Amino acid sequence: MLYIFMAFVAGWLIVLSMIFNSNLAKRIGIFQSTLINYTVGLFVSGLLAIIMNNRINIGLIEFNSIPWWVYLGGFVGVAIVSASNYIIPKIPVIYTTLLVYVGQLTFGLTLDYWSGLPVSRNRLIGGVLIVLGLLYNFRIDQINTGEAEYDSSI
Repeated sequence: MLYIFMAFVAGWLIVLSMIFNSNLAKRIGIFQSTLINYTVGLFVSGLLAIIMNNRINIGLIEFNSIPWWVYLGGFVGVAIVSASNYIIPKIPVIYTTLLVYVGQLTFGLTLDYWSGLPVSRNRLIGGVLIVLGLLYNFRIDQINTGEAEYDSSI
């Protein structure tokens, strides 16, 4: 139950992070705010490692024994933060959050399929229902406001 709660809170934190970063990006620029995001993240990660008594001791041997592609997580993270910095002011946060989720869902199902894992009909139906609900609400918002984009003042 603790893990479910932690995942729920992590979802809140992701949305808050997107809002904070996009507001910073509006003030100083997309890539500058991404740099600040990761600089602060590096500082906080180092501080937490010290507080938790985890030694930061990674030698050259460990770096050489790890496949190169696992380091692409940082590159992907920069792309994610930069994209959300650009997107959040353009469309409502709820749509951004749902679109990110739909992207995760479809890619997760695709990776499961490529890995030979079963992709259940229920997961596919759930994903389709989420996409249909998103499209329906987006269309209703277009009708009500007369436009697809908006200026976020969050």
